[in-house]
Amino acid sequence: MPGTRKLGRTTAHRNAMLRGMVTLLLENGQVETTLTRAKEVRSIAEKMITLGKKNTLASRRAALAYITKEDVVTKVFVELAPLYAGRNGGYTQIYKLGPRRGDGAEMAIVKLIDYKKPSADDKKAKKEKKADKKDAE
Repeated sequence: MPGTRKLGRTTAHRNAMLRGMVTLLLENGQVETTLTRAKEVRSIAEKMITLGKKNTLASRRAALAYITKEDVVTKVFVELAPLYAGRNGGYTQIYKLGPRRGDGAEMAIVKLIDYKKPSADDKKAKKEKKADKKDAE
């Protein structure tokens, strides 16, 4: 059952860590962590994307209350929610990597399904398009 793992931390520390990891996952499309943390992050991240699919003021405020960066919330509502509009859950995947060298903890990557991180070429093209539009005005 998700949300019941203590992860060896106090409640405040655990909540802060998970908020940061969910924000990082939604911002970058993937995050590398231990397997147990990955399972917790997956659960919360899927809830945030589901809030984005509702696209109401209340759901945006609920997302802002958990995700630590406003631009990531905007990304969830503008980019990710339409990407997963036809999918009922299952927005993330967990890939097991094997044991960590230092302490043998099972490592994993949590990744958003079908998400392609914008490359430098895409950003450059977007800037040029914006500049052309500005010049036309």
